Amino acid sequence: MMKAGKIISISNMRVEILLEQNKVKPGDIVSTEHNGIHRFEIARVNGNIATAIPFDNVKGLRKGLDVNIEEGGLAIQYSDEILGKVFDSYGNLIDGNTIETVRTKNVYERNLKLNEIDIDGDILWTGIKAIDFFAPMQKGFKMGLLGGAGVGKTVLIKELINNVYKGLRSNSVFVGIGERSREGKELYDEMLDANLIDKMSMVFGQMGENSMNRSRAIYSGLTLAEYLRDEKGQDVLLFIDNMYRFVQANAEITAEMEQLPIDNGYSSTLLSDIAAVEERINSTDKGSITSFQTVYIPADDMNDSAVHAITSHFDGQIVLDRKVAAKGIYPAINVFKTSSKLISVDKVGQRHYQLVQEVLRYMSRYNELEEIVAVLGIEELSTEDYNIFYRARKLRNYFTQPMFVAEQYTNIPGKFVAIEDVLTDVEAILDGKYDTTDENRFAYIGNLHEYRK
Repeated sequence: MMKAGKIISISNMRVEILLEQNKVKPGDIVSTEHNGIHRFEIARVNGNIATAIPFDNVKGLRKGLDVNIEEGGLAIQYSDEILGKVFDSYGNLIDGNTIETVRTKNVYERNLKLNEIDIDGDILWTGIKAIDFFAPMQKGFKMGLLGGAGVGKTVLIKELINNVYKGLRSNSVFVGIGERSREGKELYDEMLDANLIDKMSMVFGQMGENSMNRSRAIYSGLTLAEYLRDEKGQDVLLFIDNMYRFVQANAEITAEMEQLPIDNGYSSTLLSDIAAVEERINSTDKGSITSFQTVYIPADDMNDSAVHAITSHFDGQIVLDRKVAAKGIYPAINVFKTSSKLISVDKVGQRHYQLVQEVLRYMSRYNELEEIVAVLGIEELSTEDYNIFYRARKLRNYFTQPMFVAEQYTNIPGKFVAIEDVLTDVEAILDGKYDTTDENRFAYIGNLHEYRK
């Protein structure tokens, strides 16, 4: 390793180095040895003074310690050995596993060129009725996954990983940013129990870690996903939980660097920080990265600068609602708040588009009729409203689905339902072909063709 200089100033989140040569640049990794190896990332170079952000605790460090440049910068494993492994933000294994053949890649290295991006990727059908019908995804899409605790978010994530692996033999990457360590361990254990851990890679920069750790988890996760896309030619699912915590971590680093913040204390580089991440999530002629990103909404303010900056990159969103879950409907998708750019005649065709509009019309009218029925009774409805009321209930039940990853809890075999079957079934319900069938018989089934058998 080449000597870079000496430490001249230390604080919890910042170390200043007097440089002895000018080969150091922002993004480089430097280290010093004192009761173990301490590593830092160069954030700014001003003349012969470099400001660096520490990877971890700086306790015990002192002025005058020599600092060396590490070759390769911040890197993570870049081979088939990433599968079934859990990494921290800096590419270190944290699950007790080992890497037999180390082959790493810099986490900042990949930037897609314009001629590499494929904007006409195929639709990624998941086999989950409610998603494929109301919010279909194109390969390379960025989807918001919004919903609090207890609404079935983890089960939905596991089912997506399971279905995409079965359908496309493609793997997934999960990135945990600034969430609780307990939740990360629970997710790992659930993936282990569902036999999905060997089909994915995980990266965690948890809540208890410093800002540097939390802000760099996303870059390591992206590099793992890029390996699967670029080297293995896969259509990868990338789950990011939570993108807002990435913004928060960058804001903390900006404050430590004494840079002038913008609204609500966010980093002045807010837009470019988010764009640098989002623009790496795309389709190419080799494969694709399709992402699901959860976003914390501070004070439920959708106009918050960070929330707006993140969601402006989304191609759609899937909203899980506690009120829907309370009715025993899973996946607990709020169909009125769920959306996708693909829901247009040009993208999914006239038939699919018209059916979505008609189902939403039925569901909207059903919400109005519920209050009328509660007060006056079903007898007061017109024939048209009577049909809408019961067909909407059947549609609501139809969009429930038995999950493969929940079979051991529900004893109901999981179902993968093709979109053509969904469209045919919805059409039949709307046309009244099942008006005499009890609505409860539509809950937690696959397609109606199987049901008729």
